[in-house]
Amino acid sequence: MDGASDPHALESRLISTGAERLALLGKHAEALMAGYARDEVPLAGLSKTALNRLLAARILWRPDEQGGVKLAPKVRELIAEMLADETRRHVNADVAETLELLRSLVQSYRKAREAGEYWRQEQQLLRLRQEVDDLNGRFADAIDSLWRRLNSDFGFVSHLGDKIRENERAQKQIVRLLDGLELIDFTELIELVGGDGALRKLLVSGLQQQLTQHYTSLREVQRRMIELLARFRQQQSRSRLVAGMAAFLREHPGFAPGNYARRSEVPTLVNRAAPLIAAGAAALDHDSDPRVLTDLLHGLPRPVSRPEPVTAAGVAALQENTLVATRHQALKEDVERFYLSVVDRGGEPLSALEYLQEGEFEWGEEIWLFQVIAEHQGLPRGEQRAFRLRQQETQASPFNHLRLIHDVIIQLSWGGGSETPQAVRREAR
Repeated sequence: MDGASDPHALESRLISTGAERLALLGKHAEALMAGYARDEVPLAGLSKTALNRLLAARILWRPDEQGGVKLAPKVRELIAEMLADETRRHVNADVAETLELLRSLVQSYRKAREAGEYWRQEQQLLRLRQEVDDLNGRFADAIDSLWRRLNSDFGFVSHLGDKIRENERAQKQIVRLLDGLELIDFTELIELVGGDGALRKLLVSGLQQQLTQHYTSLREVQRRMIELLARFRQQQSRSRLVAGMAAFLREHPGFAPGNYARRSEVPTLVNRAAPLIAAGAAALDHDSDPRVLTDLLHGLPRPVSRPEPVTAAGVAALQENTLVATRHQALKEDVERFYLSVVDRGGEPLSALEYLQEGEFEWGEEIWLFQVIAEHQGLPRGEQRAFRLRQQETQASPFNHLRLIHDVIIQLSWGGGSETPQAVRREAR
């Protein structure tokens, strides 16, 4: 009999593992109680080997790589039960109740902050951290439980019915975990924490990172579960075929398989291959074959060639890119005439929109202002200093720093260089 199925061997292994875990609890009791009283377990009194053994025994856990080591939620609940600590005892592990408790603690934290009670504020923040850690720990324990079932009961059952039942149980547990994760609404949490940096880091960024890891782990569990189930169904089908053949041989001891290649009627189960098409060739050394081949060739239908329709050539149309280039050139010439008008006016400013309305151009206001600004930016440095460009703009809204340009006013700048109006007009032309 295999040792894995021996009940005495399983019992002895269970007792030895439990005794080892309890010995670890007693050996490092002071460090564990210090972690229970505080937010994290102090690592000063723990060696690297002891820390790794406590992590492997699931007595301690590390929420993230940058954070410290904390007590596992089950260990914290055990200590709370032994000490009759009602503030740390979890009577109900429902996610909705935990979220309601988080809302209550946030309200208490805000009231303590408004009243200036810093000690009470720190206590409420510590309780919030513990509740968030317990929530993440419960999800992590459930996912680890799924992994253990995949690697033990679910992976080593002997019947397909047991496999399906284990699969249904695991799927229902995954659905419950996903329903619990969906209850956490980060939009509500963002409105709840407001502008407090500590609460936002704890209940928004930190919790969202942990939930992302839980979602990733659940997807991996589902993928592994489907893979194992498909592999088991394949093995089960093969074992059923072998068991059926063995039962048939027991009932018919003298059975001998026949030569199916020489049978005229092959069973459908065996006749799986595609039929072979025999190759044929003309025997030119026979006098009768060429006459037969000639008759067959004359009897073949001739391919009928259909005349292809010819499309009449239409009128050549102007390409779209040519039309766009023509309109852009016309817009550019109108803007150049606007700059020449600024030069003709001397030092008086000229509004781009007023010039557009007086000239009755067909351009839109937005594209006209854009081309005026682009033309000014495309001028050489010396010619840019000859013009002074002033934009009439406003802010989009009190909460948006986007600036909206309503008009562009241009005038000659006599102090920026030595250009005269005649020189500027000559350069522009």
